Amino acid sequence: MSSKKTSEIRSDRKSALLGTLAGWTIRLLALTLRTSIRDLSGIGAPDSGMPPVIYILWHNRFFAAPPAWQKLCGPVRKAVALTSASHDGDMVAHAMAVFGVGSVRGSSSRRGVAALVGLKRALQEGLDICVTPDGPRGPRYKIQPGIVKLAESTGAPIIPIHVRFSSAWRLKTWDRFVIPKPFSRVEVTFAQAIRLTRGMDAESFENERLKLESLLVSGTDDA
Repeated sequence: MSSKKTSEIRSDRKSALLGTLAGWTIRLLALTLRTSIRDLSGIGAPDSGMPPVIYILWHNRFFAAPPAWQKLCGPVRKAVALTSASHDGDMVAHAMAVFGVGSVRGSSSRRGVAALVGLKRALQEGLDICVTPDGPRGPRYKIQPGIVKLAESTGAPIIPIHVRFSSAWRLKTWDRFVIPKPFSRVEVTFAQAIRLTRGMDAESFENERLKLESLLVSGTDDA
């Protein structure tokens, strides 16, 4: 039993080292970028009074988000990110740690229920959470229902994050992961907060999921 539980979350020294290096690479590259941040949500104001929120952004926009979040919210808010239970997820967790963001390990394919419980606990403890709702394996630009259910059941506001690049590399991965080129322009928008109605029926729930998906896609330059 104990060995099975241990094997559910993959972690080792190699993934920890690579993740930390990736985090510092992101930080150093971000110093060269001409980044503009639009805060339509008001989340960055010290006296915003905003309760713990759920940030959502597409998996392939992940690279540019941590530096922008740290600049806007880092001094006044704390957050955790959902990362997969795999070695790749361990790398992401250590990359996030460079920006002062904690992690909850799990995904729809492994430890899904435990991950949702961990995210709910984080919200109850006053932490913001960040989720890539089409990760970790896709389909690209499709919101999985788990995060919508979490927002509905907790009442936590959802803040979509849009990221646009003037010039970038797009990797040949399932999500066409985007890495901005040095000295390019990046625009990060924290959109207005969205609150879902609790106790929705199945049809209303799916309508809200599709609305969120359409909203997040509308801020994407290659969808």
